[in-house]
Amino acid sequence: MAAGKRKHVTTAEAGAPAAPAGYTAIPVKLSEKQQSPHYLYVKEHKVREGTDTTHPPNRTLFVLNIPPYCTKACLSRLFSCCSSVQSVNVCEKPGPREKPEAPKSKFFNLKTVPGFRVAYVVFKNPAGVQAAKSLSLQGPLVISSESHPVKTGIHKWIASYAASVVDPAELKAEVDTFMQTYDKKIAEEEAKAEEEEGIPDEEGWVKVTRKGRRPGLPRTEAASLRVLEREKRKRARKELLNFYAWQHRETKRENIAQLRKKFEEDKQRIVLMRAQRKFRPY
Repeated sequence: MAAGKRKHVTTAEAGAPAAPAGYTAIPVKLSEKQQSPHYLYVKEHKVREGTDTTHPPNRTLFVLNIPPYCTKACLSRLFSCCSSVQSVNVCEKPGPREKPEAPKSKFFNLKTVPGFRVAYVVFKNPAGVQAAKSLSLQGPLVISSESHPVKTGIHKWIASYAASVVDPAELKAEVDTFMQTYDKKIAEEEAKAEEEEGIPDEEGWVKVTRKGRRPGLPRTEAASLRVLEREKRKRARKELLNFYAWQHRETKRENIAQLRKKFEEDKQRIVLMRAQRKFRPY
């Protein structure tokens, strides 16, 4: 190369770290002001046919090293330049996705994945996967822009706090919907139990249910005292008896005294029976 001439090196070529085997590094930046890019590692998602129906092998891009501020909407917007994005699934670690049986709640069982995450980006067209891998040859993609700002720092905390404030009307509506579904399920189970009650199965066994049993009565004060007394006697039986030598001596003395007392009582009873002429030894 001639003196005074410099080769133009892109940002991806200059500071791109070594990507894991089989992955391609795609540079991204939070904003235009950021100088050092962050790198996403992507590859085509390959699994055996039929093992993962929610992530089709030919149309799914597997993404690693996703920062916490990068949401599903951000990933969908970043890769929409390659092809139409069908869905984005962000999770804590790789694995098959199970289809949710019930709609997700807005107030209960909320799970947030802290730290860096992984994602599965499903394209509508198989060509989107190869086009996404070619983004490594371009400049860094910008996550936050004026048209699509990403909240960070104090602004993100304020937004999180505002979102955590529960709307009583929405909460009541969700609880009512849940209870209606639950009552319907219980009614169906009871109806099914009534139909099966008393009907033997293939082996001749009859299923016995709890229906018709006497319901538990509320515990009164007297019942509580009886329970406490039983517990006290149970603890007393568990105490160590005749553990020390002096306890052995006292126990022997008490047994001997009881035997002597019983012997004297028996002698007096025999004398009394002889006096009444009712003594028949044979």
